[in-house]
Amino acid sequence: LKENGFATYTVDTTRSRVGFSVRHLGFSTVRGSFREFAGTVGLDTTDLSSLSASATIQSASVSTGDASRDEHLVSDDFFSSADYPRISFQSRGIKDIKGKRFKLVGDITIRDVTKQVVLVAKFRGEDSGADGIKRIAFEAHQTINRKEFGLIWSGVLKAGGLLVSENVKIDLEIEAILQSVGG
Repeated sequence: LKENGFATYTVDTTRSRVGFSVRHLGFSTVRGSFREFAGTVGLDTTDLSSLSASATIQSASVSTGDASRDEHLVSDDFFSSADYPRISFQSRGIKDIKGKRFKLVGDITIRDVTKQVVLVAKFRGEDSGADGIKRIAFEAHQTINRKEFGLIWSGVLKAGGLLVSENVKIDLEIEAILQSVGG
């Protein structure tokens, strides 16, 4: 990391992706993302262990490319977006730093249920964009069990399997813009 000092960054939502994937019918994959989210990253650029992150996602902004599926996802069967409009994440620490790879420990809250998650992450780099403003980038992923957060709907197939897997893979690609340096 190049410059010294603690810096605060805001997630650039036009260049970031908060995505997920889930098995459908036990053998195919459905991918989706959220269109509306915000986040901040704090980092002393000389010390990756200083990284902190927080984010808020609007659950009703889910998009899978299928309007009827998206409508089902915001219903009480899944996100219950009318009652629980936000999904949130707050980091609690960093561990297992190996070069640019690390684990980001934090709390994720879905439907007012908070669980600790360990995101497997990588610092992708830092540089200034065409506008001259410093940017940083990260990627992270992890698999969570949706039922632990109250997303319990499940269709059962004739062969006994689940229509939608309980396990959901989270995939994050984050680019953030420098807001301030210091204290």
